[in-house]
Amino acid sequence: MKILVVEDQEFVREGILEILRLEHFQVLGAENGQVGVRLAREWQPDVILCDVVMPELDGHGVLAVLRQTPETATIPFIFLTAKGGKGALRHGMTLGADDYLTKPFTKAELLESIATQWGKRAAIEQQTQRKLDDLRNSIAFSLPHELHTPLAGIIGLSELMMADYGSIPVAEGVEMLQSIHTSAEVLYRLTQNFLLYAELELIAANPDRTASWRCHYDWVSVNNVLSNTARHIAKKAGREGDLHLKLQNAKIQIAENQFNKIAEELIGNAFKFSMHGTPVVVITHVGQSAFKLCVVNWGRGFSQEQIASVGAYMQFERKLYEQQGSGLGLVIARRLAELYGGNLTIESIPNRQTTVSVTLPL
Repeated sequence: MKILVVEDQEFVREGILEILRLEHFQVLGAENGQVGVRLAREWQPDVILCDVVMPELDGHGVLAVLRQTPETATIPFIFLTAKGGKGALRHGMTLGADDYLTKPFTKAELLESIATQWGKRAAIEQQTQRKLDDLRNSIAFSLPHELHTPLAGIIGLSELMMADYGSIPVAEGVEMLQSIHTSAEVLYRLTQNFLLYAELELIAANPDRTASWRCHYDWVSVNNVLSNTARHIAKKAGREGDLHLKLQNAKIQIAENQFNKIAEELIGNAFKFSMHGTPVVVITHVGQSAFKLCVVNWGRGFSQEQIASVGAYMQFERKLYEQQGSGLGLVIARRLAELYGGNLTIESIPNRQTTVSVTLPL
């Protein structure tokens, strides 16, 4: 393990370095914050020990600089300080410090703090790697199957048109072209959803990227987005009369395209998995601290097992394929809600009523 010690008092710095050398760590010392930042970027240590009070660039400044670049943003950072006040501790933790050691500290306290922070980092890296492995396996298993149906339609109909182009009646040819176009749209939506799913999982696995994601939002008038999206989906399904909107005026802070994606997936599923002539109801409620979107339909619904599986990394089981890929859109909607500090819930009585709700903080 490589440990960088940033300490302006030479006798303190050398004492810590000697303890760590005897414990068989690779170590480097920096006499001030500027040198510490440079060595952290060049050497990429596994843990950084840093004094708080230093001339030129203090410990808080060092941490702030290192947290701004991806290469050093996740290195465990332990402050060494004689200042034990709550204000100093709180400020350091706000900047992203992982631990504090108050001088004077013992050898055992030093080694315990290092071991704890290194263990946390290793656990996070293992969890991230597991998620990435699950994502790869999920995509490798599901992608060929999901793409096969629309591709088969495009290839089959286009081959038929090429073979019998001169003898196909115009009306029949237009119908075949419409089928090809529909299959292409399905294929495009599938690929876009898989790419978005992969992006969201990678963001969710990285706390820094998640925090950055939440900073990019707009004020969105939900009534406009929901009305336009719901009416478009209902019209495309030939079910304008089945759509019922019960919307409260509201504005929430979220990227508009991402809120539209949530609405599109929830409303689209409600129409896809319910019969013509049964209602699809879109309801919004604005509370003191949260906004809630509910989409209700009277269709096939979900079993408790299927509800529990929504959001799992190994989401794409064959039983879901037979329902035309019904899981991926909900996974995306749930992950989008979670990235904004919200959640998605499902209440369902199979073959009767299903309510899918997304709650977002105001």
